[in-house]
Amino acid sequence: MNTDLSSQVLGASDFDAIKKKQQAMWASGNYGKVGSALQITGESLCEAMDLSSGESVLDVAAGNGNVTLAAARRYCRVTSTDYVQELLDQGRARAEADGLLVDYQQADAEKLPFANTYFDNVVSTFGVMFAPNQAQAAVEMLRVCRPGGKIGLANWTPDGFIGRLFKIVGRYVAPPAGVQSPAAWGTQDFLQKHFGHSADDIAVTTKSFVFRYLSSEHWLDIFRNYYGPVHKAFNALSTEQQHALAQDITQLISEFNLAKDGSVKVPSTYLEVVIAKKRS
Repeated sequence: MNTDLSSQVLGASDFDAIKKKQQAMWASGNYGKVGSALQITGESLCEAMDLSSGESVLDVAAGNGNVTLAAARRYCRVTSTDYVQELLDQGRARAEADGLLVDYQQADAEKLPFANTYFDNVVSTFGVMFAPNQAQAAVEMLRVCRPGGKIGLANWTPDGFIGRLFKIVGRYVAPPAGVQSPAAWGTQDFLQKHFGHSADDIAVTTKSFVFRYLSSEHWLDIFRNYYGPVHKAFNALSTEQQHALAQDITQLISEFNLAKDGSVKVPSTYLEVVIAKKRS
């Protein structure tokens, strides 16, 4: 009997069940408390893509809308999607506060409700990488992007701070059998496998986002209470296991921390990706 869970073949019903659990996870806590700090990554991606005003942009798994807002500030026609309504509501409130026009639609990254080649650009920052059916999510992004259009991504790498955090959490709360780590999207191999056949060019830049918090305790408090994957992990554990997980995360922060004054200055590597879809 094959005991390699990563090779397990999942059907549509399996992925649907996983996504229902994910929706509850991301709706827990308050992702905006963490996600809004990542706004700079959305601005950087829009510049890397060299977006032109008036172009259409689809944000897939938009979360609280960092790249949505960045593209809207460049006067693009933005459609912002996520399968968690609470996150879309956060994004809408931010757009309204800034006086930006954005179309918000609840949508599954693996079943985008749009016609083929409908958008000039398709983007996702730290969002689509969490789709359990990774191959299907990539297919959908390519499908709705027009020939000659661009797909822009920001994905955490496996060996960076957040990639390492995923591994620690996974030791305490096992991920669904047969589902690859979200950090697979942060590798050249994944990008070539799923996008290379449909791309004229895949430009990849390794960048770092720096998490800045008052202390390691402050970082842990924010992520434990507001960041879905960490929040749900702690809630699933016994008091003793929670203490052990907190210690492991604190050790990880210490390993990456560049600050010398007791605060947290932790860089986490990610890939900034611009894929030029073939014109024909």
